[in-house]
Amino acid sequence: MIAVKESCATFHPDSAQDYVPSALLAELQFSRLKNIVARAFDRVPLFRSRMSDRDLTPDSITSLADISLLPFTTKTDLRDTYPFGLFASPMEEIVRLHASSGTTGKPIVVAYTQQDVDVWTSVMMRSFAACGLHHGDIIQNAYGYGLFTGGLGAHYGAEGLGATVIPISGGNTDRQIMVMKDFGVTAICCTPSYFLHMIERAAEMDIDIRDLPLRVGVFGAEPWTPSMRKRIETLSGIRAIDIYGLSEIIGPGVAIECPEQNGLHIFEDHFYPEIIDPETGAVLPEGEEGELVLTTLSKHAMPMIRYRTRDITALLPGRCPCGRSLRRMRRIGRRSDDMLIIRGVNVFPSQVEAALLDVEGTLPHYQIVLTRMHGLDQMEVLVEVTPETFSDKIGALEELSTKIADALEHVLGLRVQVRLVEPHTIQRSEGKAKRVLDRRLPS
Repeated sequence: MIAVKESCATFHPDSAQDYVPSALLAELQFSRLKNIVARAFDRVPLFRSRMSDRDLTPDSITSLADISLLPFTTKTDLRDTYPFGLFASPMEEIVRLHASSGTTGKPIVVAYTQQDVDVWTSVMMRSFAACGLHHGDIIQNAYGYGLFTGGLGAHYGAEGLGATVIPISGGNTDRQIMVMKDFGVTAICCTPSYFLHMIERAAEMDIDIRDLPLRVGVFGAEPWTPSMRKRIETLSGIRAIDIYGLSEIIGPGVAIECPEQNGLHIFEDHFYPEIIDPETGAVLPEGEEGELVLTTLSKHAMPMIRYRTRDITALLPGRCPCGRSLRRMRRIGRRSDDMLIIRGVNVFPSQVEAALLDVEGTLPHYQIVLTRMHGLDQMEVLVEVTPETFSDKIGALEELSTKIADALEHVLGLRVQVRLVEPHTIQRSEGKAKRVLDRRLPS
């Protein structure tokens, strides 16, 4: 059992919607669905064209189940209509724009009316309240501010809750640790990999995070495994909470864990979830794994109808012991577009992480390097090991390397090369960790 600091459970009025009876929630969802479909049909040419191709009009939606009749939206649609082609509000009603970095093509641009910003603030308040934060907490927000949605989304939600926000953004790890210690921070928001780096750096500064008032970490923006959570909670003594969101929908605040940590509650009154077969597009029943599809039920500036997230998960059956009626989804462990195909075998970086963290003597810092030799893809996994392990005899290191290779083969079904490296060899990220280096030349 991991000893973590607990929060005093408090109820925030904005969280009332988390407990609404399912029948009332379904009525609200249907009403909002009809309105948002009509808005998109009237104001977004791409959506109207695709509905017309299917002989659909807003009047075709006569029940919540009819959502499956509607066409999907993809990230490509956002790029093809760059910058403002999917807006459903005139620019004079837009109060905020965010955009992706555009490193893999045209950036995607997302827009918010004031009402959208208010909804975003509300779901972030409900998110923080769900994980035990409240008025009086001091929240260090190390998500990036700027065009990235993480920073401002968390910021407004924390302020709305009545907490004290430290808008420190990402980077400058020594200053992060100084602030955490000197300001009496009780909660932090950042990526899980960056918080691991903070733990590591704090130890080098002779600061044990377990001795600080910090008790909750709200971690997201990258997939992470249960083993990574266990590592964080053991090393820091905090409760590590998983939050989910994406800019295309609203930003962070689409779903979050409660202290039960058995799935993420989706704020279904604003975001309607479906799970589909990623190959056929068919809707899958509750409990089956597939691709998460989300429809924004209340987004005015830029409604997203059946947006394919590429995130692989499942909707969990049964009600959470916390009492919330909102459905839960299993934590996101992988994305369909993260998948690597190595010599015909499907490999996800999260599988590598899960296998590594089960082997004693390894650190949660690794990198996958892909090369091609004689036309065949090669995969090498660089793994940092503890200082004690690295100073052991060569025979012990070889034994550990073999143990890791065996663990990876068991999980992946593929024998890969393993190279043990000294602590601090793999570059640390102040945002999303870069797990894969693809050095394959085109065939």
